[in-house]
Amino acid sequence: MQEHKAAPTRALVLHPELTSDRDRRNAPDALSEAVSLAGALPDLDVVGGDIVRLPKPQPGLLFGSGKLDELGSRIETEEVGLVLIDGPVTPVQQRNLERAWKTKILDRTGLILEIFADRARTREGVLQVELAALSYQRTRLVRSWTHLERQRGGLGFVGGPGETQIEADRRAIDDAMTRIRRQLSKVVKTRELHRAARRKVPFPIVALVGYTNAGKSTLFNRLTGADVLAKDMLFATLDPTMRSLELPDGTEIILSDTVGFISDLPTELVAAFRATLEEVLEAHLIVHVRDISHPETEAQARDVLAIMDRLGVAEETPVLEVWNKIDQLPAPEEEAMITAADRHEKVFAISALNGTGFEALTQGISAHLSEPRVAEDLHLAFAEGRARAWLFEQGLVEHENLSETGYNLHVVWTARQKAAFEKAFPG
Repeated sequence: MQEHKAAPTRALVLHPELTSDRDRRNAPDALSEAVSLAGALPDLDVVGGDIVRLPKPQPGLLFGSGKLDELGSRIETEEVGLVLIDGPVTPVQQRNLERAWKTKILDRTGLILEIFADRARTREGVLQVELAALSYQRTRLVRSWTHLERQRGGLGFVGGPGETQIEADRRAIDDAMTRIRRQLSKVVKTRELHRAARRKVPFPIVALVGYTNAGKSTLFNRLTGADVLAKDMLFATLDPTMRSLELPDGTEIILSDTVGFISDLPTELVAAFRATLEEVLEAHLIVHVRDISHPETEAQARDVLAIMDRLGVAEETPVLEVWNKIDQLPAPEEEAMITAADRHEKVFAISALNGTGFEALTQGISAHLSEPRVAEDLHLAFAEGRARAWLFEQGLVEHENLSETGYNLHVVWTARQKAAFEKAFPG
């Protein structure tokens, strides 16, 4: 018997442009990104996208009555089953819009969560998505409940109509979140064991970071020969993938491909995926991949740096910048971009698609990893076991012998590694 696959849901994307917001993004570019986000979900058929100019959001319905009716007619005519609103939508606005348009509404955070749920592959990734989704749902339950009680004359702390069910929902969500956190702690312990094993391998970690769809996975695949999903699609990679790679000068490194960053990424998602990005926190070198052909490449770069700052990426970790997709520029612009990159020691213009600029990039990675190393003899007392363990975890000890008062260690390290040791174990 042949299975009938359900038809994809017809979706309309709306980008509310708040004309009173001086810091608002370029509306056509923002809409284009939102449409690409929607296209990242396989069961959606995006039938169109519109920019809706608003002086200010209407508290109950987001849009004014005229625009509401106009959009409602289009939704009905085009048989739209899902409206994606590229921005925040309150629970009250969502409920009222769904009633008015008789269709499902999803805001930007909800859409990103759906994509994360569809793309997550590892156990940890799946759990992190579930935790973020529950956190999002819980917030909306609370806000929705407060509003409903206020509408009915209740004060929110005296048992009112509907309170019992919502309290039960909140309790169920809290229980689920507690259960997931417990599972996550076990998964994180396993990852820590894997990281500890990697630390014993004296290979530096190089992490690829960048705005989503900047071409990180394509670059990763070309460099390592790996077969990571690399499509012209936002959030194509959600879980970090790691491969060993030998650079032209013989240096062996571990290369890590990570989830793409995006503007207005909800705080709860940054927190939820912090563990997924731990390779970035531990990297010896960060390679920031930019889509230099994108009209908003500068704004995207600022978003990536801001999120790295929120993640607490150490300031002393060196960062190389890669201007990717130069093949998508007109020939004169491509030449100018290569010339501009050549003026900077830490900037490389490449095409991950055709391999242009790879030789200079790999040489640049080698140069920035080959920090001068010096040999030193250290003496640690028997009580300084944690300091000794740290040195071995980092793969810095060449040999050691015992004396009557402690450990005599011969270490070979860089100035940065020495500074990290002295900071962790002062005196």
